[in-house]
Parts: sequence; C-alpha cells; structure tokens
Amino acid sequence: ILNYDIMARFRRRTCIILLLFILFICSIMMALKTLRPDRAGFGDPFGLGLLPELQQRPVLLDNKQSLLNRVHGDTVTHVSNLRSIAVNTMKASMLPVNKLEEEELSSPNYNFHIFYYSWFGNPQFDGKYIHWNHPLLPHWDPKIANNYPKGRHNPPEDIGANFYPELGSYSSKDPSVIEAHMKQMRSAATGVIVLSWYPPGMADENGEPTDDLVPVILDYAHKYNLKVTFHIEPYKDRDDRSMYHNVKYIIDKYGGHPAFYRHKTSTGRFLPMFYVYDSYVTIPEIWANLLTASGSQTIRNTPYDALFIALLVEERHKHDIHRSGFDGMYTYFATNGFSYGSSHHNWASLKAFCDSNNLMFIPSVGPGYIDTSIRPWNNHNTRNRVNGKYYETAFSAALLVRPEIISITSFNEWHEGTQIEKAVPKRNGQVVYLDYKPHKPNVYLELTQKWSEKYRKEQEQWLM
Repeated sequence: ILNYDIMARFRRRTCIILLLFILFICSIMMALKTLRPDRAGFGDPFGLGLLPELQQRPVLLDNKQSLLNRVHGDTVTHVSNLRSIAVNTMKASMLPVNKLEEEELSSPNYNFHIFYYSWFGNPQFDGKYIHWNHPLLPHWDPKIANNYPKGRHNPPEDIGANFYPELGSYSSKDPSVIEAHMKQMRSAATGVIVLSWYPPGMADENGEPTDDLVPVILDYAHKYNLKVTFHIEPYKDRDDRSMYHNVKYIIDKYGGHPAFYRHKTSTGRFLPMFYVYDSYVTIPEIWANLLTASGSQTIRNTPYDALFIALLVEERHKHDIHRSGFDGMYTYFATNGFSYGSSHHNWASLKAFCDSNNLMFIPSVGPGYIDTSIRPWNNHNTRNRVNGKYYETAFSAALLVRPEIISITSFNEWHEGTQIEKAVPKRNGQVVYLDYKPHKPNVYLELTQKWSEKYRKEQEQWLM
C-alpha cells in the first residue's frame, strides 16, 4: 500500500510539472506572436518588395470602383463583388508562396515570354459573359459567308473556343483564377507575362476596358516571382503621339512595381519592353517620329525610353521595322506556314537580318492553332497539336536560331486554340470539345517547362 501511495503522488507531481511547462511554452508563443507584425511570414522571400505595394492599395480600390461605375453602373451587387476582389487580392499578395510549394515550382526563365489575355468575364464578377460569348465572324466574301452559321456563343456550356478550360468560363477579374494562372505559368518555367493591353477606357470590339486590372495582375505575378510586360494592341488612332503618352502612362503608373519587367541590354541598361501588335498598319515614317533619336516625338534618351518589338508578318516588313526605329521583331502566330514570319524555315534568315542590323529576333512558338469556333470558314489554317509534337517541333526550330528570347503563343488565347492553359474533355449536346488526351490537362505546361530547361542548358553553350 505504501509503495502504491508513493507512486500515485509521483504521477500527480509529474502531471502538474508537465502541465506547468506546457502553459509556460504557450505563454511564450503568445508573447512572440504579439511582437511580430500580422502580415509577416517567417522566411518571406518577398517581404521587402511588398512594402511599396502596401502604399498602393487604396489606389487599387479607387481604380476598381471607378471602373465599376463606368462600365457596369453603380449597383450594390457589383460593388460588393469588387470590394471582395480587392480585399482578397490584398490578402493574397501579402502572403508569399509557401516554402514547400516554392521548392516544387520550376525557377522562372525570364527569356521565355508568354502572351496572356485578361479580357474574359462572367456574370458573377462582371454582370455578364465577356469574350466567352464571342460572335461567329463572317467571311469577307458574302458568297462564302452564306454557307456558314451566324450568331454568337451561349456560355457556359457553349463558348467561343474549340477546347474547354479546366477553370470553366472564368472571369479574368476572379482572384482565384488570376492566382491559378500565375501558378500554371510559373510551373511551366516561363518568366515574363506579355499582357494584352489597351489604354484606359478602351478595349477590343468584343471586350471591355481592362487596364484597371493591371495592378492586381502585377501583385499576383510578384507573388510567383514572375514579371509583366505589355502587348500594345492596335487601339483606335494609335500613332506616334498617342503611343508616347501611353508608354509614359504605363511607366509612370506601373514602372515602380517589383513585377514590372525590364530587360538587360548588351550595354548593361535595364529597359522596359513593349510588344506592338499589328505594328505594320502604321507607316514607318510615323513610327520613326517616336523611335528614332531625331524624331519629332522621340522617346529615345528620355526617362521613357524602352525596347519596342514590332510584329513581322510579311518578309518586306523587316525593312520597314528597321527604318521605323524598332529594337526587334516577333512573329506571334502559332501557325507554321500561315505567314512568312510564322514559318519556321524563315527564322534563320530573319535572325541573320536582325543580327546584321542590331535588332532582336524573338520567334513565337505555339502548341497548335484552331479558330473554327469563331471563324467556321478558316479550317485551312488549323494546325493539329499531334499530342504535343507540333509544339516541340516549334521549340526545336526556335532553338536552332539561338534567340535571346522565345515568345509563346499563348497562355490563354482560347478563341484561336493556341492556349497551353489546362483544358478538360467536355461535351455540349452535339458539340464535342477538343482536349489534350491521352495526356493530362497540364501536358503543355510540362512541355514548356521541359523546353525551358533545355533552352537554359543550350544557352550556356552558346555563351561559352
């Protein structure tokens, strides 16, 4: 009995000591928590870079509110949606990618640039569908046009695309969608997002203004250590004067953001880069006003100087691009044989021309092409993906010319079927969407990552 009492007292004493020790540890942890800022994360790799962003948050809210009032009307529902977007965005961009996830993602390759579109909308975030309900575009010859259907698509089951996104008919304003996109692009080892851009208040004929979304995209890009540059679309009255003002606007407004892309030139300068879509519709003399040192609207040797990359479609455009004062050319289209610029066998001569004229040559590779969901008469320009072989052939052709940068058409141009974003099998009545089978939805992200690594290794050999 005596031994039993001694053992019982020993157990009680041990339990009390253990309990006191646990309480002591908890009190220390609580004290430490109160000493550290709420937003801080241990091991936050982007902590310092977030400081300037915090000062920009009220502007972001104001910009989003004004966009809402201008485009959709001041309704309670939309105001509520917009506020939740802004709040979620702030929360998300303050939290870095966790260390385990960061280690699993491939390191970004800033010589892989990928075209990105933020023009999609749905009722939840935009009050209606935007771009998913794309109209069927008629052929320019009325006789041919009469043989094809008219009208527009009716989302969410019927969308203006031959493939169907894993994320469904999403809104480009949805923070969860933006984050998913950034994560996919980072997993593909791309480094620079080439964002389709129209000036404030302007949009393509099927869309609505998206400039107010740029700060959100920059924030999420920064979270995933990606950079953002701009794809200047052919907006109304685009000329030397308007381009000067719009380049100034972009650099003044976004140039201070840590995700804003600057390219290191051969002279050691870090300059912004602008891709100029359909640059050939403006005559070289107008561009020269902006892009040559003696031009009347010159941007050269000013705080707004940058690298301007023109779209080359026809062979003659290379001479116009040189005369215009552009810094380089890209080919955009993911259709081998469709244009002179998009034909792989012409890339060697284009690279040689660029080398001899101190220009950058940026070939554009893509996984395939199909736009019959919006241009039902355009079957002859379809390029079958051949389970990824078409994409790999394009990468192989690009690497042969040893370019400083490779551009990818595209992350999410769903209308033209050039997307590498995740797609899933889908059937809508009589319509069966294309898919990536027998591969998984992320197959084109994985192929991009594979060629990004291959490019990095080969580039090391070129520079030796």
